[in-house]
Amino acid sequence: MTHVLKILDIQPVTHDVNQYTLEKPEGYVFIPGQATEVAINKEEWKEEKRPFSFTSLPEEEHLQFVIKSYADHDGVTNELRKMEVGDELIVDDAWGAIQYQGKGVFIAGGAGITPFIGIFRDLEIKDELQGNALIFANKTAKDVILESYFRKALGNNFISILDKEQAGGHQNGRIDKDFLKTHVKDFTQEFYICGPDQMVQNISKILEELGAKPEAITFEK
Repeated sequence: MTHVLKILDIQPVTHDVNQYTLEKPEGYVFIPGQATEVAINKEEWKEEKRPFSFTSLPEEEHLQFVIKSYADHDGVTNELRKMEVGDELIVDDAWGAIQYQGKGVFIAGGAGITPFIGIFRDLEIKDELQGNALIFANKTAKDVILESYFRKALGNNFISILDKEQAGGHQNGRIDKDFLKTHVKDFTQEFYICGPDQMVQNISKILEELGAKPEAITFEK
């Protein structure tokens, strides 16, 4: 089922990421970590659907998405950057395999952080966030989405790693086998991965080599 929803608010999150708050249809349901297909309600964009994760909570009265815009090509996210309050988006029903299965390590690359935002917010409200950790990979410090939130919510269980610059408070490099061996003490716990496809494949393989069970590795199939 599709829903045509008005944009109620747009807030910048980083230099190329905005948070969009939308109307919420009556009876609309989703689980933190899930996503939906979204299109712009303009004639030339209606068929251009893209998947975005909910960053709002199921019980909240609005839907919310945190979306990175890619200005280097003339696609949906670049068009979204031009949207204004009152414009409309077309939103499908919820879907997605990324759901919380128990305490563990969340590993995100860039905009792959978005399904984890809703999960962390939900766990925080339930007072169940403690014992979870986040490893978040980005190019530069200015690319880190909601950095201050993760530092406050997770404390020492938040690790930021940058591969294009060195900056205080951030590791430098990429998430490889040595990095995971250094920063993860227990490979029998749950793992959640979201980011570019190649990154998800590479990290899943490394985790299995280090002793993680395949069924304990959650990612979008």
